Amino acid sequence: MTGYIMATSGGFIPTGRFNVSKPGNTFLRALELTAQERPRILFIMTASGDDASYLTRSYQAVQGLNCDVEHLSLFTQPTDEVKTVISRANLIWVGGGSVANLLALWKLHNVDEAIREAYSNGTVLGGVSAGSICWHLGGPTDSFGPTLEVVTNGLGLIKYGNGVHYDSEAQRRPLLQKLVKEGTLPTSYATDDRVGLLYRDGEPYEVISDMPELNAKAYRVEKVGAEVLETPLPLGLL
Repeated sequence: MTGYIMATSGGFIPTGRFNVSKPGNTFLRALELTAQERPRILFIMTASGDDASYLTRSYQAVQGLNCDVEHLSLFTQPTDEVKTVISRANLIWVGGGSVANLLALWKLHNVDEAIREAYSNGTVLGGVSAGSICWHLGGPTDSFGPTLEVVTNGLGLIKYGNGVHYDSEAQRRPLLQKLVKEGTLPTSYATDDRVGLLYRDGEPYEVISDMPELNAKAYRVEKVGAEVLETPLPLGLL
């Protein structure tokens, strides 16, 4: 069974109204890949501490789509039986925030194992920022403070490192390159804001932009000899 993961620095785009967004191309592509007439979306916002306003904005953003929506919160206790709610989703979308906290809580509540099983059964996975890094082996994160550090205990469904917000946060590009050069992370893939990289069976498959007019990109960052090579990836199928 084919496995799809949409790893993004986007997913939703502003509408011009305060705190109101709408699905971008990356989210809509992930939804399309469920191949369901009326897909079930599961939002997991662990990385933000299950922030209520974040959940509200996410529900509002998809209200015009032909889908059913629910969420799994872990604070102060899981809102549903973890394996049950995850197993009935066609698309699991993970929000941004602290990837370090997300990984710790997922392990504590066996969310990681439930997601692995769902992925093996064809559930489409996706997310933004922390919800992108988590699927990989790891990547730079601001989970520990204003100076970025690295997490290396991601779920590893994608056997690469990951960089997010590559064009908008100054520490991210040099740190990812340093981590790859040192061997802390293997070959890694990064996304500018508003860009998603779709993986098919763990390998890069398609680059999608929520706002193509921004000319934002995805990148492969790899060690070649003693140096690091950064290669921009074109929009579309790879």
